[in-house]
Amino acid sequence: MSDQPPMPEAEGQVSDAVKGNWVDRYAPAPMRPYFRLSRLDRPIGTWLLLLPCWWGLLLAMLSDGQARWQDLWIFAGCGIGAILMRGAGCTWNDITDRHIDRSVARTASRPIPSGQVSVKQALAWLAAQALVALCILLTFHPMAILLGVISLVPVAIYPFAKRFTWWPQVFLGIAFNWGALLAWTAHRGVLEWPAVILYLAGMAWTLFYDTIYAHQDTEDDALIGVKSTARLFGEASPKWLARFMKISIALLLIAIITAIPRAETLVLVVAALGVLAMALHLLWQLRRFDPDDNDTLLTLFRSNRDAGLLPVLFFAAALFA
Repeated sequence: MSDQPPMPEAEGQVSDAVKGNWVDRYAPAPMRPYFRLSRLDRPIGTWLLLLPCWWGLLLAMLSDGQARWQDLWIFAGCGIGAILMRGAGCTWNDITDRHIDRSVARTASRPIPSGQVSVKQALAWLAAQALVALCILLTFHPMAILLGVISLVPVAIYPFAKRFTWWPQVFLGIAFNWGALLAWTAHRGVLEWPAVILYLAGMAWTLFYDTIYAHQDTEDDALIGVKSTARLFGEASPKWLARFMKISIALLLIAIITAIPRAETLVLVVAALGVLAMALHLLWQLRRFDPDDNDTLLTLFRSNRDAGLLPVLFFAAALFA
């Protein structure tokens, strides 16, 4: 059987989007630039924003042994909210970075620098996404609502971090893992230490996967003066990635130990197995890391969806242990 011809690239397709993604193939043509602006053609970021939310919710349920119908809505609401807020965050990022994006090969095809969407249109799209996300947030516990509003501060700051610090990934971690605090509080009604430790574990994980991601742009970033941990660490990146991996896994274990009652030994063991599975996945990524192979870097970055899903699956299983 002869090989099929490669699928032609869709008009306006972003360079690092998966070829043949649903936005390029099925979305209405007028909406495609806006969906690309929200990264709906590249869902990995939504997963990385969502998974700490599910960690926080499930660990909160394990901590008090309660599962309510409201938790099902929190689970779904976090999913919808992650799509919307990741979209709003990416829209804001692209508005603030539009001049930088024009100078970087990987980002020059994004909707704003490529001329598919104007800044005014992008601002309107940002407002629409944020408004719908707010409607979802208002259905949660009042303390969770307050946390959701506070989360806008790191979201607003993050796009500028690469201009004034070599550690912009820290600011990304602050923003992307906020859902661990919010979802825990939505279930428990109060913010407690296990959620904070879980949040810090997520931040270390973000430093791990986003340093891998940032290595794709080191040459362009150096030319235009954009800072990143990838440029900061250089050849020492594998050692730093190993450190972030160890910190993340250690904090995850501490979070479940402090959250789950000591009498629930089986629950604790099942949850810990999820952390162990994630550790093995991160170790696999570390062994395949090659800073000079952009295709592998992107593959490893995207594989963190699976890495983060492993604790979710084991935490869910622990509910029935």
